[in-house]
Amino acid sequence: MIQTVDILILGAGESGVGAALLAKKQGLSCLVSDAGVGKASFIQELEQAGMEYETEGHKKALQCFPKVLVKSPGIPNESNIVQAFAQKGIPVWSEVEFAFRQMTKGQITGITGTNGKTTTTHLVYHIYKKAGLNVAMGGNVGTSFARILATQEPKDHYVLELSSFQLDNIERMRIHTALLLNISPDHLDRYGNRVERYADAKFNIFKNQKAGDMRIWDANDPLLIEGHLRNHTNRLASKDFTFGNEGTPGVSAWANHTHMHLVENTQNLDMLISDMALKGKHNIRNSMAAALAARAQDIRKETIREALSDFQQIEHRLEFVGKVKGMEFINDSKATNVNATWYALECTEGPIIWIAGGVDKGNDYSSLQPLVKERVRAIICLGLNNEPLRKAFAHLVPEFSETSSMMEAVRAAYFMGSKNDTVLLSPACASFDLFQNYEDRGRQFKQSVREL
Repeated sequence: MIQTVDILILGAGESGVGAALLAKKQGLSCLVSDAGVGKASFIQELEQAGMEYETEGHKKALQCFPKVLVKSPGIPNESNIVQAFAQKGIPVWSEVEFAFRQMTKGQITGITGTNGKTTTTHLVYHIYKKAGLNVAMGGNVGTSFARILATQEPKDHYVLELSSFQLDNIERMRIHTALLLNISPDHLDRYGNRVERYADAKFNIFKNQKAGDMRIWDANDPLLIEGHLRNHTNRLASKDFTFGNEGTPGVSAWANHTHMHLVENTQNLDMLISDMALKGKHNIRNSMAAALAARAQDIRKETIREALSDFQQIEHRLEFVGKVKGMEFINDSKATNVNATWYALECTEGPIIWIAGGVDKGNDYSSLQPLVKERVRAIICLGLNNEPLRKAFAHLVPEFSETSSMMEAVRAAYFMGSKNDTVLLSPACASFDLFQNYEDRGRQFKQSVREL
């Protein structure tokens, strides 16, 4: 029997359940369908809310006729279930597109990029909060946008981390202040191994902007420069804020060895880099982007300066865990691609014992080799298939070993290390071979360090 529903939601994770709760709040009928068993806590939420759902397959979904399909970011557009509805002319939206259409007030600050988007999202939120704005944070980090709208009072500002997968399926969603931090090859299996398709998904963050909106991007990033030409963003009505280059016309930010400068109408915000809470060249760029987003909201420069100096680092991203017998332990479990690990190796002080490995997404490690040769004295592999790492790096370091558990890896680092070494967990790979996710991997690392 064909069932008619307003919304068919594919995926019973954070975004799917958030969309279901928002649909209920809006009085829309929906069915949640998940190919897997579903996480117990999410299933419990659906049951408590009286929502119709199915797990371990899409039998009910394929027998229903929805007005719109809302899919979780992890489900590719090319999947059979999505194509079955797309071929019938059913609109396919991401959860953030659905949520945007239910907004009653407020503006969105959206942050995307291959690396740094989680840190920058938290930093922008921190600045907005310090400035006294009525703001919520979510999206690809923490709470889904739909859940925020379903469970919280309306806000004046929403700071959202947005992945390429979320941006793939937006139609009308308007990002009033849009930050595109950087682009390097990632998730290419979802984009036909074509980096320009991946980049163009990121550029969707600008596509519905209007006069008075702001687009913020790194003017030094070659893939961003190419993407701007390819996507004709110079024709947009939104204002262009850039970071990275000194002397850029309009509102811009740049840095030298000692200071960050934000230039606006000949008025500067100058800040010592040593006073900034986030360290490393990549985090200087993240801080410049966040400062520009804050100025887009007319936040006082002194407030920006204070916020950049007292921001607390987020978990699993170059997180200082502790010092044991003079050795520092750094948790960078969120570094799931080569470019993120490049940043970690580039900004880490002292001889490095590097814990790496996991699910290799067809990584090209060549960009890491000069840094490894210069800074890394030992590599400890942590994964089921370490052969790609062995081929890329074993000849560059004095010590190379393989382990099969986090405790084993941390103990190996401890016993081979010495005073002033830094033990850096920065995997450059996904976590799903030995861990539930990168958070589980990072927490096991921290627990293993505590048990030394």
